[in-house]
Amino acid sequence: MRLADVLREERILVDAGGERARDKRDVLRVLASLLAPTVGGDEDDLLRWFAERETLQSTGIGDGVAIPHTSSELATQQAAALLLFPRGIPFDSIDGKDCTIVFGVVGPKRAAGEHLRLLARISRLLRNPETRRALVACTSSGAALRLITAQDGAEG
Repeated sequence: MRLADVLREERILVDAGGERARDKRDVLRVLASLLAPTVGGDEDDLLRWFAERETLQSTGIGDGVAIPHTSSELATQQAAALLLFPRGIPFDSIDGKDCTIVFGVVGPKRAAGEHLRLLARISRLLRNPETRRALVACTSSGAALRLITAQDGAEG
């Protein structure tokens, strides 16, 4: 599964000035608002599921990256949203640094293997420091989607 299969331009937000989110809770709320229409669920439920997952362990994996994820009985397919915060957002990351790239994922409860493979694909893509720098430098959702599509295709 390619990232272009689960990510749409309308679910990418470039928050260059930091107006949309100031902290982790805001970030999860924005993810819920972007993903709820695709999942077919309620934003508040999705926010709660993301927050519950964060209580287990922060999904801030370091190097400015967080990958909040959850599953839902309502989801019929994997769906992703991408938030870019060039100024950084506190996210309780394992390295203690702010996040600049937040990739949110929601998938069907019955598709745990597919969900894990998608998370691994995102993690591999964002492991490259040049890809992270280029992504944070994007000034539009279209530019971010083009970069991800190109990088994901090159990765194989």
